[in-house]
Amino acid sequence: MAKKAPRRTAQRILEAALDLFNRFGEPNVSTTLVAGELSISPGNLYYHYPAKDELINRLYEAYETELNELLHASEGVNDVEDAWFFMHSLFELIWRYRFLYRDLNDLLSKNRHLETQFQLVLKNKARAIRTLLAGLSRAGHLAIEAPEVDTLAQSMVVVLTYWLSYEYVRNPREALEPAHAQGALLRGAHHTLHLLAPYLAPEQRRHLLTLSNAYSGEDQSATV
Repeated sequence: MAKKAPRRTAQRILEAALDLFNRFGEPNVSTTLVAGELSISPGNLYYHYPAKDELINRLYEAYETELNELLHASEGVNDVEDAWFFMHSLFELIWRYRFLYRDLNDLLSKNRHLETQFQLVLKNKARAIRTLLAGLSRAGHLAIEAPEVDTLAQSMVVVLTYWLSYEYVRNPREALEPAHAQGALLRGAHHTLHLLAPYLAPEQRRHLLTLSNAYSGEDQSATV
């Protein structure tokens, strides 16, 4: 059996940085710490990434590529079950790059590239949500007046974008640890999709409740 080629140092640095940023928060992780995690010299790290912002920007670019591919899936949402899996997939991606969301305001204040690009992320998310709403409407599952569509889409984007921050505030010591990932993602998907509830046809609204209960193991009947 042929041996796998060793990962290039540049890729190993990105993977280590992502793990450390997610665990401790980007402001608390230096490039020296990243180098130490890999047992390489700081000079070796600087050869590949001369500044910390370059590390952050490369990680952001990877996130943005995955996000844009995933957002296209909104075109295939035809019912609540499709919407549930689409939303949960978005939260899984956000979780993998959760440092961007945990430290978002701090990152935007320091990094001009992220400041401009993350505005585009919000626009793309809103566009995908509007596509999702249009698909549900065409299928006869959603009844919403045209002037309300953009407000609903923006509200869903707000919850989607800031849910992990809310989880962190609720439980700063544990919320963003891997052991708590599944609960955080399911709650985020549930509360984002709950915004659809007033507009859903009764059968689809009941189906949303069933999905929430099945995947969270909790009784959500009081909120849906």
